[in-house]
Amino acid sequence: MDLLLVALPFLMFVTAVIALLRGFPVAFTLAGVAILFALIGLALDAFDPLHLRAFPQRIYGNIMEMDKSILVAVPLFVFMGVMLEKSRVAEELLEAMGALFGSMRGGLGISVVIVGALLAASTGIVGATVVTMGLLSLPTMLRRGYDPALASGSIAASGTLGQIIPPSIVLILLGDQLGSAYARAQREQGIFAPDILTVGDLFAGALIPGLLLVGAYIVYQIVIAIIRPAASPAIPKEELNADIFKALRALIPPLALIVAVLGSILAGLATPTEAAGVGALGATLLAGFRNAGASSNPRGGRWLVAIGAISLLALIAAAMALNLRAGVDGNERLLTLGLGAVAVAGTLWALIRLFRTRVLDEVMTQTARISSMVFVILIGASLFALVFRELGGDGSVRAMLEAVPGGVFGAVLVVMLIMFVLGFFLDFIEITFVVVPIVAPILFLMGVDPIWLGVLMALNLQTSFLTPPFGFALFYLRGVAPPSLPTSAIYRGAIPFVIIQLFAIALVAALPWLATALPRALYG
Repeated sequence: MDLLLVALPFLMFVTAVIALLRGFPVAFTLAGVAILFALIGLALDAFDPLHLRAFPQRIYGNIMEMDKSILVAVPLFVFMGVMLEKSRVAEELLEAMGALFGSMRGGLGISVVIVGALLAASTGIVGATVVTMGLLSLPTMLRRGYDPALASGSIAASGTLGQIIPPSIVLILLGDQLGSAYARAQREQGIFAPDILTVGDLFAGALIPGLLLVGAYIVYQIVIAIIRPAASPAIPKEELNADIFKALRALIPPLALIVAVLGSILAGLATPTEAAGVGALGATLLAGFRNAGASSNPRGGRWLVAIGAISLLALIAAAMALNLRAGVDGNERLLTLGLGAVAVAGTLWALIRLFRTRVLDEVMTQTARISSMVFVILIGASLFALVFRELGGDGSVRAMLEAVPGGVFGAVLVVMLIMFVLGFFLDFIEITFVVVPIVAPILFLMGVDPIWLGVLMALNLQTSFLTPPFGFALFYLRGVAPPSLPTSAIYRGAIPFVIIQLFAIALVAALPWLATALPRALYG
């Protein structure tokens, strides 16, 4: 009987993983397994039913309270990404970058990486990025003689950059889970005025590793172009129409949006939720400006949308120069109110244009679907973590990690290996909500730096999109790739990029300052 009680939490974890592998819905799997093992624990007198009775209040207190307002950023960033997908940002960027870099060997691959990085910092939605670049770039790369594995691997890997380059949904969910775990670990240590781990900390911590990963992808493209010239040929210059002004027109809008969103977070001008609101507003203005056919005169009203976008940028600049939270007087108030009114007018006209073309309906539907999925999973995961903890799972996992040779490093290594292996079979959301709440508090009690651990986990979760057999980026690409491209080539092309990501994880593990230097410089 005692052996069964000790094994109960591990059986619970294994049952959840098996159910997920069988394809059952994530939220209902986590909640259903939790209730099942709560009943088993109740029958064995190992679980107090009062915990289940208090669960609704736990959900209301832990998820709906004000300090969880960061989760509001999830639907806002999803809205921003879906809206940008509809505004043809990727198409224009790929055309412009391909024209600029296509004349050099490996130029199309480099263009894909750069566009992937820009879309990562502006949309952060892997599926949309991979599908868009697969539709636009893959046929061109294959037609130009690119090795099929290299072309497909470049697109799939570049599409996953949105999981590590902020603003990222992964970092938001990780920040929420790790922040709760960090506070809990400090309370267990008797610290009742704990340090706070914020999503902004993770955004700052992930920026340098994310850019290093982009650089590593580009270096790989250059190396392949040197040692295997036939795998990534150049496009003849006479077939290119490199227009620097066209490139700037394609680059400036997404770059302005990136600076407005990410810059306001890193500079401390806005919380991630506030910055997500600015991003959603900016994406709406950009989509409204580029959306044609909303009326008999496709260009009608574009000037108002453009002025609204300029006013929004001016309002952000005013926020940087003035302390708007403390209030302003006189001319400053008139300036900010005027800029705000023009930005609102431009946004309303953009929404009208998007509504007439039914783009707004598609964006809202997709945003609601993705956001509701995340929050329902969050509720199921909260119940799973509660039952697992009350069955003694935390103590068992802690004893196991403390017994691992190598101390703290060995414990972190084991957790990273578990997450990497699970990434072959499970989605990043499932791993985030199942594994992180279990292991993170224990690692924090062992003295692990929370920002460093969060960045390592984010890099690790990114590989789950590229690891066969269930790498979602590979699935997305397979769905839009031509039938002539074999699935084996897609899988083969992902392997070098998975190795690059593992190297990036090892580099950040060996040099923690890559993840911690920027947050400390910005926030102290």
